[in-house]
Amino acid sequence: MAARLTLQDVNLRFGGVTVLQDVGFTVEPGEILGLVGPNGAGKTSLFNCISGHYRPTSGSITIDDAEVSGLAPSRLPRHGLARTFQHPALQLHATVLENVLLGGHTRLPAGPLAWSLRVPPTGRRERELREEALALLEAHGLGWAAHLAADELSHGLHKGIELCRALLMRPRLLLLDEPAAGLSHGEVERFIETVRDIRSNDDITVVIVEHHMGLISALTDRVVVLDHGRKLMEGTAAEAQSDPRVIEAYIGKDAADDAA
Repeated sequence: MAARLTLQDVNLRFGGVTVLQDVGFTVEPGEILGLVGPNGAGKTSLFNCISGHYRPTSGSITIDDAEVSGLAPSRLPRHGLARTFQHPALQLHATVLENVLLGGHTRLPAGPLAWSLRVPPTGRRERELREEALALLEAHGLGWAAHLAADELSHGLHKGIELCRALLMRPRLLLLDEPAAGLSHGEVERFIETVRDIRSNDDITVVIVEHHMGLISALTDRVVVLDHGRKLMEGTAAEAQSDPRVIEAYIGKDAADDAA
């Protein structure tokens, strides 16, 4: 079942620098929400707070009814969260299949000793995960590359590998960090269809940080716009693109006045 993500008054400070200030919004189960804003708005910092890479200075982050603010990234998959990164974090000399299988470690039974000894329940589970990983690669057009080293593939295909790895975790909440960065127009179009399929077939809530406004307009139900660490507005992509505050944040007040 898709998860609900709720942020209330999230603040993040590094020393005397305020990075996020009183950010709050809710993403409903099964919704696709875009997190947008100019460079330096705090989008990735907020993603890092949600995914456990940063500990917020104050505020609340819940997945369904569970408080997850400050939890380590390794503890968040049990709450249904998976994330991709702007620059895919792959083991480039490992095969594509091996990279995807890394997403299944949270679904293996017992602990490291059982995995290393290959006790029967763990061995069976690893075989099942391998079959599931291969099926994901086939479904996303990467089955042909399963046994190739990841460094033999393009940047765009690396994005697909990382997405398959995240999906192997069977998330209920998926965070996508600039998934269109470095993709061609055709790859962006295919990605849009992929995320639509994921939402409808797998019942997953999706939050996307992205600068590609064509993708945001085509894919999201709502957007939250950040500027200088604050929530500037919340609404549809069309409402955001016509909001004078958003235009000013992106292009500057003088340019916005000239355009008016």
